[in-house]
Amino acid sequence: MSDVETTSRRRVLSGMRPTGKLHLGNYMGALYNWVRLQDQYECYFFIADWHALTTDYANPGNVKQKCFDVAVDFLAAGLDPEKCVIFRQSHVPEHASLHLLFSMFTPLGWLERVPTYKDQQEQLREKDLATYGFLGYPLLQSADILLYKPDFVPVGQDQVAHVELTREVARRFNQLYDSRWSEAIAQAVSDKEKIKAEVSANSVDLIFPEPQALLTPSPKLPGLDGRKMSKSYGNTLMLSETEPDIRAKLKTMVTDPARVRRTDPGNPDVCPVFDLHKVFSPAEKQTEVREGCTTAGIGCIQCKGWLADAVVAELAPIQERRAKYEANPGLVIDILAAGAERAHAKAAEAMQDALVALGME
Repeated sequence: MSDVETTSRRRVLSGMRPTGKLHLGNYMGALYNWVRLQDQYECYFFIADWHALTTDYANPGNVKQKCFDVAVDFLAAGLDPEKCVIFRQSHVPEHASLHLLFSMFTPLGWLERVPTYKDQQEQLREKDLATYGFLGYPLLQSADILLYKPDFVPVGQDQVAHVELTREVARRFNQLYDSRWSEAIAQAVSDKEKIKAEVSANSVDLIFPEPQALLTPSPKLPGLDGRKMSKSYGNTLMLSETEPDIRAKLKTMVTDPARVRRTDPGNPDVCPVFDLHKVFSPAEKQTEVREGCTTAGIGCIQCKGWLADAVVAELAPIQERRAKYEANPGLVIDILAAGAERAHAKAAEAMQDALVALGME
């Protein structure tokens, strides 16, 4: 029996959209931390294929293949199915069922004020996002989370608003349907005590406990053109790329624009290449890079070569594991199937609790 099934550790839940093979930004932004969390918590990590349709419903592409590629990268990065549960969102039908239930009582204003709602509309103007699915995707996220009653949701600062919405949804459900919440509030005899009672009510074993955001470090990771690393910009370094391709791509990376000639001193603090050194190179190499750059003791090509050495070393064990799973696709499918079964068992319990509260079991 695996650690996931026997542990009494606190629980963590997170997911990622299937965009195909992952890049270094995906790795450092989420996967790197997930691999470490699996040794500290009971972890559920899923591939959010329903979420892929909220913005790409008109051109979903090969979602099945993209899910497989993401699963391979999850495993290659070091997620261990003996330590955590890995599954596809759509393979656990309770995600859709709980989302539907939540949509019945969630005020529209809660969804419209989520910061990423208007931000993505601005960024993705070429797509028609005037849909219920796009408006409701933060609520689907809430269902994704609350199904597993996690203690923590690992997020960056830009995703804290989504966790706060999830907490509000959980609170509203408990207030409407969980008698234990009402009983805790009823004990209050003044407004001041009511506030205290609301806090204590959340510590009761409610149907949907409110999860906490677990802020995880997410270093600045620029792409080859200096902008945020993103497939939409075509500026990525993929986890699956060969060493020659990595070295060739890094040779084209933008540097300090003020350093025109080899003899010009540079400023590492404005150079995207140095931003990557700070993530992947050891401290002594960073010191050597800074000294060489500011004195023009080294050129940008040499600096990029050192960076390539560090990136290749970081990716070597990932690519070794990736090759194993690519050579045995049936193993990946079996891992996802086993993960979905275990996730379904947990999600079904939460869904049953919710239906009992509504008198609909």
